[in-house]
Amino acid sequence: MSMSPDQIWHQFGPVAIDLGVNLISALVLIVVGWSVAGWAQRVVRRGLSRFKDTDRTLIGVLAGIVRYFILITVLIMVLARFGVQTASILAALGAIGLAVGLALQGTLANIAAGVMLLFLRPFRVGDYVSANGHDGTIDEIGLFTTEMTTYDGIYQSVPNAAIWGGRIVNYSRNRTRRHDILIGISYQDGIDHAQSVLLEMLRADARVLDETSGPAAPQVLVRALADSSVTLGLRFWTSNDDFWPAEFDLCKAAKQTLDRAGITIPFPQRDVHLHDVRGAA
Repeated sequence: MSMSPDQIWHQFGPVAIDLGVNLISALVLIVVGWSVAGWAQRVVRRGLSRFKDTDRTLIGVLAGIVRYFILITVLIMVLARFGVQTASILAALGAIGLAVGLALQGTLANIAAGVMLLFLRPFRVGDYVSANGHDGTIDEIGLFTTEMTTYDGIYQSVPNAAIWGGRIVNYSRNRTRRHDILIGISYQDGIDHAQSVLLEMLRADARVLDETSGPAAPQVLVRALADSSVTLGLRFWTSNDDFWPAEFDLCKAAKQTLDRAGITIPFPQRDVHLHDVRGAA
């Protein structure tokens, strides 16, 4: 038996209207959500870019996280409009995430370590560091690896987890560094005279910081009474940029200064005593 138009509308009309409303609502949610996600990504990127110390990699990661969080939220809202049980979808996504996490736990560990390095910033691009046995100048800090160049020009790509899991020494972080140069003089030479000429040498070098411009004034200290010499320690501070040039130059200058002052840097030596035991019986 055929149905009249009124009967068809009465039976299927509400369903069609409800479906149409849901389709329109879903379309509006998708359009608005897509626009809001893009807008939020740009806002986060611009906001973080205002801070000069913020790493560009970190800016992109945070902006992407905000965008995809909004898109996933919109997708769940759209599915809920059509009566889909979102709880089961979230449970499935959680199970998939767990499986992927177990399969990629090494990679995820590198990502987590990379995020920590970017947030806590134990070093920056251009710093010279010793990180868990890996030494070099930092070229790039990525989400998976950190790229560095060793002092002899060799490229290194180190997984972030290998860096974050150990001790990090940053030689470039502080503006000044202390030198400790050890020099031995003969026991026959005057200690006070040697200290005086070496201290004068340090104060004459413009790179050596005094008590007004650095942590402490230069010092020449008696560090040890060794087997063959009296060990003097030259302790002084320079800027980080001057550290190695000053170290090399003042090592050479200390030898020349002692030579001009007639002070000897002795070779290791032993006193040998011979006893005549022929008469002993």
